Amino acid sequence: MIQTLRFGQRAFLTRPFANYYNRQFVSASVRPSQRTLFTVQPRKHLLLRSEAKPTNNQAHDILKSIEEKQALDKKNAASKIQKSQQKKTMWQKVKTEALHYWHGTKLLGLEVRISSRLTWKMLQGTKLSRRENRQLRRTTSDIVRLVPFAVFLIVPFMELLLPVALKLFPNMLPSTFENKKVQDEKKRKLLNVRLDMARFLQETIAESESSASNSNDDMTAGQEFVQFFRKVRMTGEQASTDDLLKIASKFEEELTLDNLSRPQLVSICRYMNINAFGTDNFLRFQIRNRMNQLKQDDKVIQQEGIDHLTTAELNAACAARGIRTLGNTSKRLRDELAQWLDLHLEHHVPSTLLILSRAFSFTDRMTPEDALRATFNSLPDNLVNEAELKVLQTIGASTYKQKLDVLEQQEELIEDETEQEEKEEKARREEQEESEGAERLKKEEQSDQDNLSEQQQSDLHDALNELRSKVDGLEQRAKLNEIKFHYQDYRDLIEELKAATHNKPNVATLRLGKRLEKMLQTIDKELDSLEKSS
Repeated sequence: MIQTLRFGQRAFLTRPFANYYNRQFVSASVRPSQRTLFTVQPRKHLLLRSEAKPTNNQAHDILKSIEEKQALDKKNAASKIQKSQQKKTMWQKVKTEALHYWHGTKLLGLEVRISSRLTWKMLQGTKLSRRENRQLRRTTSDIVRLVPFAVFLIVPFMELLLPVALKLFPNMLPSTFENKKVQDEKKRKLLNVRLDMARFLQETIAESESSASNSNDDMTAGQEFVQFFRKVRMTGEQASTDDLLKIASKFEEELTLDNLSRPQLVSICRYMNINAFGTDNFLRFQIRNRMNQLKQDDKVIQQEGIDHLTTAELNAACAARGIRTLGNTSKRLRDELAQWLDLHLEHHVPSTLLILSRAFSFTDRMTPEDALRATFNSLPDNLVNEAELKVLQTIGASTYKQKLDVLEQQEELIEDETEQEEKEEKARREEQEESEGAERLKKEEQSDQDNLSEQQQSDLHDALNELRSKVDGLEQRAKLNEIKFHYQDYRDLIEELKAATHNKPNVATLRLGKRLEKMLQTIDKELDSLEKSS
């Protein structure tokens, strides 16, 4: 087939890399009124490309079209800015303010309801899950900010309701109708509850203080985070490698793992050769343990050097991190492992995101940057929303609507986890009943000679109870020492920040700190009395 060219016309290139050339030169140079000058074969298009050069008229037309396009883009941008800066009417202002206060009222009511329910659950001695713990910290830290303004809401003579509080919490009063063992058992349960409350109070103080101290770097990082996800997930624009690494470091390990969906958790477990059976919390527990092991192993490998690994050790380390070992040379595996260590330890990219990106690039030969882009596009909305809210809170730019949406999403996840735990507990209870029935039948078949006497059983039961009380005392002492250590470390850090920034301390934080110190002293005295009595 012969391709006919006209005067001033270039050959239309058919290869994929010539799309830009065809769009810029060929389509602009074709004019029906021009006469035929010569013909060429299609296979000689590269020669024509090098010989044919655009005339001055063609260059002028191309330059003119580019200028028109730039002027049109500037005009559209100016119109958008003008629309956004138009003065709002009185009705629009009233509507915006009313919506703002409506979201704030809904948020306050939801926070009070969530914190009350979880606090009551913790006061009853029930252990909260990780998600419930984080939800309680988030809601309570917002309510703590209302403490300086509570003086306007306090009703006079409110202290007359103290008998009602004593009626609701009878464990606050000593009982003279119980023996010493029962009293000690109740005291230990109360100490466990107080230790949990002390740990929670310490975390609330840290969260309140961190949210109160904002810097220009945090504001810049928060704006970059929001702009990145709006650019990548809404417009589909390709982000640079530096932006990918900056944003990836904002996703904390716990935050990422707690917000992944069940299919993603199952995929990670199978990819990491972990048992994928159980509830979501159990899968997260297994993945979290494996990630902690990998992090410790990464530090050891970085200290000793990758070159000191044998071939078998190198293959095992790469396989544990989801790096493809089949068909790769030792040099390629060392480069892949060095890249993993650099991203994980130097750029602080969470290992969960690294594993997900490795899963994307396992079958397709994708670069690490493309794999991270694909990973970001696959993250669930609740994870992105919570990470965005956390970053915006550091710069004080979060809205009530964002907080309300995140709290509602987390409540739905808590309900799903609770439903899973109830089903798991029901199945476990049925299995336990079956096993107990079988054990009961076996015991009935045993002879009387094999059974212990009633006196021996009573002595054994007393010895086990005494041993359990001592173990509980040691565990409570260890928890108390841990809380004291973290609180002292936190106080030293706050003092250093005060000396560096010369900022005044937060009044609510100081009050909570004094309350925590008093609570720790009370717990320490009660533990000493229990240890002496036992």
